[in-house]
Amino acid sequence: MDLAVILVLSLCCLLFFSLWRQNSGGRKLPPGPTPLPILGNILQIDAKNIGRSLSNLSKVYGPVFTLYLGKKPTVVLHGYEAVKEALIDRGEEFSGRGSFPVVDRTSTGLGIILSNGNRWKEMRRFSVATLRSFGMGKRSIEQCVQEEARCLVEELRKTKCSSCDPTLYLGCAPCNVICSIVFHNRFDYKDQHLLSFLEKFDENLKILSSPWIQEKYNQETEFTTEALITTVNDLFGAGTETVSSTLKYGILLLLKYPEITAKVQEEIDHVIGRHRSPCMQDKSHMPYTEAVVHEIQRYIDLLPTSGPRATTCDIKFRNYFIPKGTTIIVSLTSVLHDSNEFPNPEKFDPGHFLDESGKFKKSDYFMPFSTGKRMCAGESLARMELFLFVTTILQNFHLKSVVDLKDLDITPVTRGFASVPPTYQLCFVPV
Repeated sequence: MDLAVILVLSLCCLLFFSLWRQNSGGRKLPPGPTPLPILGNILQIDAKNIGRSLSNLSKVYGPVFTLYLGKKPTVVLHGYEAVKEALIDRGEEFSGRGSFPVVDRTSTGLGIILSNGNRWKEMRRFSVATLRSFGMGKRSIEQCVQEEARCLVEELRKTKCSSCDPTLYLGCAPCNVICSIVFHNRFDYKDQHLLSFLEKFDENLKILSSPWIQEKYNQETEFTTEALITTVNDLFGAGTETVSSTLKYGILLLLKYPEITAKVQEEIDHVIGRHRSPCMQDKSHMPYTEAVVHEIQRYIDLLPTSGPRATTCDIKFRNYFIPKGTTIIVSLTSVLHDSNEFPNPEKFDPGHFLDESGKFKKSDYFMPFSTGKRMCAGESLARMELFLFVTTILQNFHLKSVVDLKDLDITPVTRGFASVPPTYQLCFVPV
């Protein structure tokens, strides 16, 4: 028999077996596109725009559908109602951590980001309690952020209005906040230990989408040295890269839209002035600035699918059966860019968070930190940093683009699970 015929028949048999296995073993799973043998539905997902791919599939299969990323089924939740029903209304059942390539191997399932079950609950409880004892949510942490904001301003002044890439400055600032909390010490922005640390985090982010896996669950106690080191590493990873990328993207958007920046600076002049540092009490008197900070987070959609979840038990969800341990992908993009809640969601518009009288308007759809039991434990610190860093920078500087604004690219760059801003240059001109 001709070799080509044998190859075609073999592929047909593999496809038939894959379809039979899917239909016999998962008849009650949510619907989804037909997977290819071995590859599953990977070819139907655009790695450069995962949010759009999931949105297109949801139009065909509904707000809850199944994808095969390889041989294993993954259930996707798309849209606010499905996300709320799963992560909030039935949070415990969807509180597991799904498979996370590469990081599973390096973390051995320890820490708070990638752990599961009682291990995750104990380490999260311990971490939150410890952070509170260190001052999380208290005035002492605010003073720490204010001090770092002042140091950031001094570093930016050293650029003397010349063109610069803000990545280093906006990376050092939030990292120093975590250093101040954990080590009670901050570092100079040129300190080689700090720069090496940031470089390693950047490298980790670049390889997040690698397909390697390994898992180990052989620790007798959760509070081992390795577990505590992993937990501290989680705090730095979550507390540095996310805030840094958000700040960098936020400054880019403020550079692109000077009319919005001017309104924020007008509010800063009116409420704070030029002779004292911004504080969190100012936020309630600055609705436009708060709306801008929220809109930055909504618009940039930093983590389009958050971290993968997993079901902690066999569950029935919307008349579908989802087995224990099934990986769950949550489309935060579908919530943050919901056109019913945020008209014209692809446009950067602070009006999305303002009512008709110009007062700040909250939204249940605002989920940049995810939601439910696995939502970011450092949300309050991140919110504080974003508000204080943005207001302090704009209190002291005008942002000047080195290219024509129409040529300023604000298209995100996909890096692993994150959507980060493109590289850009600007001048910080003292007010």
